[in-house]
Amino acid sequence: MEDCIFCKIAKKEIPAEIVWEDDEAVVFKDIKPKAPVHLLIVPRAHIESVKDLKDEHQSLAAKLIYVARDVAAEQGLNGYKLTFHVGREGGQIVDHIHLHLLGG
Repeated sequence: MEDCIFCKIAKKEIPAEIVWEDDEAVVFKDIKPKAPVHLLIVPRAHIESVKDLKDEHQSLAAKLIYVARDVAAEQGLNGYKLTFHVGREGGQIVDHIHLHLLGG
């Protein structure tokens, strides 16, 4: 999606403080952190929200959680919170699925 800020970050068209990445996902610091560690785990594929996931996205959805686990360990977090916001009523601001990792 050409106007999606998270797609642009994933393509490195706009700057972000990236802490981890591979071919399928990117993890970067939230610009308005709600905790000492507040990272966003974002798939490179543009999917607007959890409600837009299809059966073929099962492995990608699971990957986001596994990436969060691994990055949390790299950040030295023993406990943390993982949150998906779904739709405006659920607090989703950017229309690109992303998992919040909060801790510290």
